[in-house]
Amino acid sequence: MALVLATDDDGGPEIFASVQGEGPSVGMPVAFMRLSRCNLACVWCDTAYTWHFEGDNRPHRDGVTFERKANQVTLDEEEVAAHIMQLGQDRLVITGGEPLLQAPALAKLLDLLPDISVEIETNGTTKAPPRLDVRIDQFNVSPKLAHSGNPADLALLPERLDAYATDPRAFFKFVIAEPSDVDEVLELHDRYRFKPGHVFLMPEGTDSQTLRTREKWLADLCLKHGFRMSDRLHIHLFGDTRGT
Repeated sequence: MALVLATDDDGGPEIFASVQGEGPSVGMPVAFMRLSRCNLACVWCDTAYTWHFEGDNRPHRDGVTFERKANQVTLDEEEVAAHIMQLGQDRLVITGGEPLLQAPALAKLLDLLPDISVEIETNGTTKAPPRLDVRIDQFNVSPKLAHSGNPADLALLPERLDAYATDPRAFFKFVIAEPSDVDEVLELHDRYRFKPGHVFLMPEGTDSQTLRTREKWLADLCLKHGFRMSDRLHIHLFGDTRGT
């Protein structure tokens, strides 16, 4: 068993320390690990190097495909655990791609890191098996709306959303590009009854100007509907770069 990770700019595994840039843990110092591969294909995805490889004809707005060999690295769980422990953080954010596609290897990894708390960033279409689920302290669930380009029958699975909606560890983070996207969030909220305080609206964007422009009208919609707003702190600090 082994983990398939995304690579940083130097070709090594994308494992690094930073502050969490999004969602309920924003600003917290954490270790990050970015895994490769995804079962969805968002047209605006800012980590397309984790899935949009040569030969993948799914659309992406940049029209760029990546060489798989140069953007993936496979390491055994012991090596990954050593990288994480060297960072000296007591909280780990596992992101992707879709991390839960590698659930068995993740469970083995976390057995080697018994004292670290864990956040999983997931698109909400998959399930953590019991051995992994017991180690997750927080799920950051980001269901994909229609503007992502993913069909609803792939991206919005009722069984999975029902399960996350009733899990007190789960927070929902919706990427918003236009005010009309919030109407879709409201429909999902009415259907799944997300817990109060567990829904974040986050502007889509990979530069500070775009984020700030959208946050001006997004703040009013959060006030109107009682949702929380998430910034993308890492974009303001580091730009749209790997390993940050």
